[in-house]
Amino acid sequence: MLAIDITDDEGDGCMQANHWSSNITEITLFVESLQRSKQFYQETFQLSTRYEDEGCVVFDYGNTCINLIRHSNAGELIEPTVVGRAEDGAQTLFTIQVPNADQVCEELLSRGVNLLNGPTTRPWGRRTACFADPDGYVWEIAQLL
Repeated sequence: MLAIDITDDEGDGCMQANHWSSNITEITLFVESLQRSKQFYQETFQLSTRYEDEGCVVFDYGNTCINLIRHSNAGELIEPTVVGRAEDGAQTLFTIQVPNADQVCEELLSRGVNLLNGPTTRPWGRRTACFADPDGYVWEIAQLL
């Protein structure tokens, strides 16, 4: 039996996995228009392309890669589960911890990104704001207060 030790070593309410699950290397997003999404991620996050072909674009995001795959190519990766559509509503929230949420919001707005909400001070000790990519994936910036 595989044992996974998950602890809150930092005391910040975030659980730390101390085994194979402690390092997320890639986040794969299924997108309708590869070019539109590529442009969004390049302009919004100022990311460099690590790999690209006719069906996907992979960006280097520090210790994690963001892998954009055409919706039409995604089925083979997740069969027998079906690929969802953006019009079904958000099912994920990716959080990026930042030192100053207000400053990052100003930077995002200057790049043409529309905020869904925020920045808002939350009762759990964070200042947050959210925006969505062209396929409806929601990103949150969060400042620890």
